[in-house]
Formats: sequence, C-alpha cells, structure tokens
Amino acid sequence: MPSLSSLVDRIGGRGASAWDIHTRAMLDRENGEDVIVFSVGDPDFDTPSKIVDSAKRALDDGDTHYMDVRGKETLRRLIAEQHTEKTGQQVTAQNIVIVPGAQCGLFCASLCVAESGNEIITTDPVYTTYEAAICATGAQMVTVAQRVDEGFRTDYHDLKSAITAKTRGIFLANPNNPTGVVLSDDEMQHIVDLACEHDLWIVADEVYADLVYEGEFKHFASIPEAQDRVISVSSFSKTFAMTGWRIGWIVAPEPVADHVENLLLSMLYGMPGFVQEAAITALSECKLDSLSMRDTYRNRRDLVLNALKEAPLIKCQKPMSGMFLLVDIRETALSSAEFVVRLYEATGVAVLDGGAFGSTGEGFVRISFTNSEEDLLEGSRRIVQFVTETDF
Repeated sequence: MPSLSSLVDRIGGRGASAWDIHTRAMLDRENGEDVIVFSVGDPDFDTPSKIVDSAKRALDDGDTHYMDVRGKETLRRLIAEQHTEKTGQQVTAQNIVIVPGAQCGLFCASLCVAESGNEIITTDPVYTTYEAAICATGAQMVTVAQRVDEGFRTDYHDLKSAITAKTRGIFLANPNNPTGVVLSDDEMQHIVDLACEHDLWIVADEVYADLVYEGEFKHFASIPEAQDRVISVSSFSKTFAMTGWRIGWIVAPEPVADHVENLLLSMLYGMPGFVQEAAITALSECKLDSLSMRDTYRNRRDLVLNALKEAPLIKCQKPMSGMFLLVDIRETALSSAEFVVRLYEATGVAVLDGGAFGSTGEGFVRISFTNSEEDLLEGSRRIVQFVTETDF
C-alpha cells in the first residue's frame, strides 16, 4: 500500500483509543450482554416530537435538495437574534454558518485560524477530539493544566506563561467537558485581556451552555472587547437531544464566516433542509423541553453523587454543568486506563478513561449520567461493589 500523509498520525492518539471499551460495550450490549454504558454523552431522551414532526413535514414537502451552503436564512436569522439577546453582540445571519455539529465547527475554526508553525492553547483536560482538530492544521496544541486541587480551575499565570510568539488562539470548552467546570467572570476577563494583549483568537465551544445547573451562564461574546476576536461554536445535540441529527452552528466575524462557508462548499455542500427545519422548530418552540431535560440531568447528577459518596478509595468532582462527572480513582493505585478495563471486565459498567482528556485527567474516569435512574443506581452499585471488594 502506498504511504499515507502525516495527517493520519495527527488525528490518532490516546483520545481515539479511549473509545475502545465503549465500542466493546456497545457490541456486547447488542449481543445481549448485561452491560451498562456510562461512557458516552448521548441523551437517552427522544428528540421532542415537535422537532421530529417538522422534519417529517419538510420531507413530505420535498425538502430534499441542495441548500444554501451557509445554511437556511430563516435558521441563521433566528440563531443571530437569540445570540444577540443572550450576549449583546450585534450579529446578523451573515455571521452565522450552519455546520454538521459542533465538532465540525471546531475543525473549521481550526483550519481558519491556525497552520503549520502556529500554536493553539487549550486546557488540560479537554474533550478528546481537540487534539486532532487542532493538530490536523499542522499547528501544535499547547495545553495548560487545570489545577486539580482547586476544582480544575484555569490559572491566569499558567495561561499567560503558555503564550509565545507562535500562539494564534485559545480554544476553550466552556462549560468544560469532562470536568463540568464553568469559567468565572474573572477567569473569562483574564482570558480576554490576554487575547487582546497578544492579538489572539478565542474559539469558545459552548455546547453545554444550556445545561448549567447553578447560576447564569456567561458567553465570551458578551464581553465587548472580545467580540471581534471570538468564534462561538454550539449545537443542538445536547440541548434538544438531537445528537444524531448532526447540526450545529458557528457565530463569527463575517470574514471568518465567509471562509467557513468556503470550507463547507468543499466538504459537504450544505446541511439537509429538513434537518434545518427541525432546528428552527427546536429554537422557536421547544425551550420548555430543553429546561425539563436540564432539570432531569441535575437530578441524575445528584443521584449518582449520592450513590457513590460512601464508596471507599474514590471521590467525585461535582460538575457545575453538562452530563458527566469525574471520579477520582487515584487512591486505587490503578491508572485510569487500567481502572476502566478492570471495572468493565468485573461489572459490565463502561466508563471513560480520564487520561484521554489530557495528562491532568490521569487518575480520573468520566461517568455519563445520560441514563435512566434505574441504570444509574445499578451502575453506581456495581462501581461501589467493585472498589469495595477489589484488592488493589
């Protein structure tokens, strides 16, 4: 076979292999095995019926042809209006590009702001695919460790020290996956100040903004001095239980949006119209559904925290947002990867290796609470039994 490009090495690594146990668990479940999957953030809720019905109507009406590559004007205008309402940033439909999920949005943002010889700063831990999305450009990903003993907070001086003449931008998941941490106002302002001082882009991945459990969420775009250098990325996946619909959006300065449109022209030539009709319905008619899901996730979070609190050797990091929690397993003396494998083989409970999110995540595993209360209680019981009875 002829040789492949160096790109294939830049999109691999531990972040990709972390899904091995998850893949095994899914296959075992299909084969009737008694497994509980806590390893993926796929909501167990059905997409609200209004959203599904609008897609069906669009299909019946023949909405199956090529669309505007940038996205339907109606959808982009609606996103722009709601973005302006939330942030105060004055944007129009021309600042919005519809993408097949936030992951694609991050990839497009990377290609627009970075190239070989550049550096992009992000946090450690951060979602597993950031490394591939950043390094695919040829740029180097520079991570800033979040301080574990301070609740996975990002320190201003650590961030400032990571900036060099090669730095082009700061990519941030806020709220963070896997930690569930939401940046404070002061932390955000420090980041914006550094971006302004060093003329950097801020790429703000805000897919969990609607799943914040305590307090109000603040968008980077709401900080006036950030508005000409922030690229906001979000999606419908978590907020409206639409993971399989593959639809999200970018809000960016118009020249950036133009370049993203050019990328999409060569990648997928526009999102399906009927999916965009579903997204319009989600934003305009399903806010209460979203709030109900958020309340359920909060209750599930508290359920798991309570179920695991008496377990020996492990401690839980209470998330402020999202659908995951980190479990500190360092006292077991196992690596995160070893714990994941041994837990699954002993109990059939699949969790995710925290080390896949960065070196700071080593010693932790991530649990998703996108499951029924029954499964959450049973899975938690098995985890408690495992750490209680295992001779580490």
